[in-house]
Amino acid sequence: MNQNSQSGFLSSIPVVTKNLIIINVLVWLASIVLPKMGIDLVKWLGLHFPGVEDFYLFQFVTYMFMHDTHSFAHVFFNMFGVYMFGRVLENVWGSKRFLIFYMVTGLGAGIVQELVWLYSVHSVAAANGITIGQQIAFDSSLNYLITIGASGSVFGILLAFAMLFPNVPLYLMFIPIPIKAKYFVIFYGLAELFMGVANYGGDSVAHFAHLGGMVFGYFLVRYWKKNDLNHGRFFY
Repeated sequence: MNQNSQSGFLSSIPVVTKNLIIINVLVWLASIVLPKMGIDLVKWLGLHFPGVEDFYLFQFVTYMFMHDTHSFAHVFFNMFGVYMFGRVLENVWGSKRFLIFYMVTGLGAGIVQELVWLYSVHSVAAANGITIGQQIAFDSSLNYLITIGASGSVFGILLAFAMLFPNVPLYLMFIPIPIKAKYFVIFYGLAELFMGVANYGGDSVAHFAHLGGMVFGYFLVRYWKKNDLNHGRFFY
């Protein structure tokens, strides 16, 4: 009976959602085990600052499958978000569209993070009276700027859920009061903007990457909505 229950639970998760969770968890486990064999996955697959020694274009894709190896919470809460909201979107949109959305919002988050980094380094270089290229060559510590995590895609998924189901009640952790999805997302977006601008508490969270995922997700949902209506399809 237990085996059938587990099988039923797994079979209820759409294929892309399920595989994304599996891949992220497996990569997280590999990131813990492989360094003991001299292979640093974060170094190779995490998104580095553009122009530094360890930067590669493929990192715009690989970084979103990496998570903090010092904490299970990072991968757990991201994958919990994919499970809670991603499976709903996949059931509405279909697997292909959901996968495209996941990847586009992840790429968008990475692009925004790189732009924020470039702006910050450019400001430092200008203050020193040098070019950004000279700053990159001079400051070897820039090679240690790395972004990892699926949070950009998760925030994009959360935004899309709120756009499709704006009045569905959601609950903040430890606050037993229902909040409509549209207000829930507005709260999160404003909080990320505040913490990103304020560089709140010296945290190392990529707040602007989260916002990037939401922005790219917003425009993609709007594009699909318009395109679907023009072709007589109604998903909204």
